[in-house]
Amino acid sequence: MKDVLVYKDYIGSVHFNADDEVFFGKIEGIEDLVSFEGDSVIELKKSFEEAVTDYLEIYKENGKKTDKSYKGSFNVRIAPDIHKKATRIALMKGMSLNQFIQKAVEEEVIRESINV
Repeated sequence: MKDVLVYKDYIGSVHFNADDEVFFGKIEGIEDLVSFEGDSVIELKKSFEEAVTDYLEIYKENGKKTDKSYKGSFNVRIAPDIHKKATRIALMKGMSLNQFIQKAVEEEVIRESINV
């Protein structure tokens, strides 16, 4: 994985501001904006872990749900030729395009989960 931190099953984006010479990021996959920063990688990691811990404590006290909710549907834009090929393969397998894409995403998620 690239440009992310992981702590307690939360992912933090990682960026660098060259003008201010600071690393910064935010916790991804939540409804709120929770950011963190540091002057070094060590400080950034510590700041991220503190942000996650604080976030979880605040939400535990309030009894609120911490994770972003997902509907299970999203739009994907792909090149027309890939769209055509995927549709043809799905038809030849006796599947809808939606089933074909879902299976492909599931397989990739499972493959990546093994590496995490």
